[in-house]
Amino acid sequence: MTVRSFVCWALALFFLAAGFAHFALTDDFAAIVPPPLPFKRQIVQLTGLMELVFAVGLVVPKWRRVTGWALAAYLLAVLPANIHMAIEGLPLGSLDTPAALWGRVALQFPLIALVLWATRAYGFGRRHRSRS
Repeated sequence: MTVRSFVCWALALFFLAAGFAHFALTDDFAAIVPPPLPFKRQIVQLTGLMELVFAVGLVVPKWRRVTGWALAAYLLAVLPANIHMAIEGLPLGSLDTPAALWGRVALQFPLIALVLWATRAYGFGRRHRSRS
């Protein structure tokens, strides 16, 4: 197993757990959805389902690259909820201090980079072949 493959499996487990958490803790997640958005519970359930699909896509090699792109876009799309959560000081589980909440925001960017690298999306990690 390569390092990239291992990271994809680890990310898959993370998103699998996060996806199920959206269903187990729907009301907690709904509380961090920014106020202008309607249908908060449905948004939480939809994003939970998306995370479950991403988990599958990360472990199927032929789906990894497209999953990487989609997951990176998803992580950018949920960034406003993470920022809202930090600004308002809304706790989510053990994330209840300003440092933890803002840390979650800051970690989105390395997570996106890790996803793009592990899935080889956007050319990260491509080997360059010399042309003869």
